[in-house]
Amino acid sequence: MKIVVDAFGGDNAPLEVVEGAVKAVEQNKDITVVLCGDENKIKEILKGRTERIEIVHASEVITNDDVPTIAIRQKKDSSLVKAFDLLKEDESVVGLVSAGSTGAILSCAIMKIGRIKGISRPALAPILPTKKGSDVIIIDSGANVDCKSVNLLHFAIMGSAYYSIVENVESPRVALLNNGSEEHKGNELVKETYLLMKKLPINFVGNCEGKEVMSGDVDVIVTDGFAGNVLLKGVEGTASSILSVLKSEIKKSKMSMLGALFMKKTFKALKVKLDANKHGGAPFLGCKKLVVKNHGSCGRDNICASIEQVKKLHENNLIDKIEKMVTEMTDKIEVKND
Repeated sequence: MKIVVDAFGGDNAPLEVVEGAVKAVEQNKDITVVLCGDENKIKEILKGRTERIEIVHASEVITNDDVPTIAIRQKKDSSLVKAFDLLKEDESVVGLVSAGSTGAILSCAIMKIGRIKGISRPALAPILPTKKGSDVIIIDSGANVDCKSVNLLHFAIMGSAYYSIVENVESPRVALLNNGSEEHKGNELVKETYLLMKKLPINFVGNCEGKEVMSGDVDVIVTDGFAGNVLLKGVEGTASSILSVLKSEIKKSKMSMLGALFMKKTFKALKVKLDANKHGGAPFLGCKKLVVKNHGSCGRDNICASIEQVKKLHENNLIDKIEKMVTEMTDKIEVKND
């Protein structure tokens, strides 16, 4: 099994990306990682650690300042484009990992890999922790700003299939993000989707308000990419602000600092619970092959987790599972595809 990695995507590339790949092959004896990027720089970091690691040279890099569609056409020798070319052409390559430009990754995935049969639009599905110790998926979190009901139905199916694999839950609880829990609440898109979602072959539990996102009462939250992205960044920003204020307040008095010493284990446990590295990146669900997008500032542990994430999703036949569920949906619901 081969997994291709964009070695020059992200703020900490190539060092953290390459080290993450090395860690992944050390921990998983049945995978080979293909690193795309400047061969000489990658070899400098590897220092001879080449067992089950291959290199595909790429002389260019697509940055966040580039216009995605233009960059893909003009920078054909970039690490990202080379990685996607390999994913498309080599049947032994089962998935791709990159912490590069989100726009470029999504554009490449659609233009070069294409959608699963029956899926109207692929979507990003990051994972967040909840207060009950479980995890929750938000789909979509930014790939599709404007959506129709059919798109949200497909997001629900893909999110349910994905969650069942990564969390080993047979029937994940799927909810629709809304400004109220009542069935009649929401805009026209949400109200229309609600009625259709009740007919899906999934465990639909109704609407979910923003305050309930991290309650642990739902497993998958379905929304359009605009609301999903605002929700995700709002949660991340709030968590970061609370931790920052807490740290600042503790430093204001000796008594607080003394109390913090007694709370050291609790703070450490909280940090582990909120650590996104353990999950890997956000998969771009709905493509014919597995694509995982990492945060631009991620480190080696997150890259390693993402490679293992691709391995697990491939072994559990996520793409086939989505195709089957979409067929079941088409048989039960008549909706206009875009």
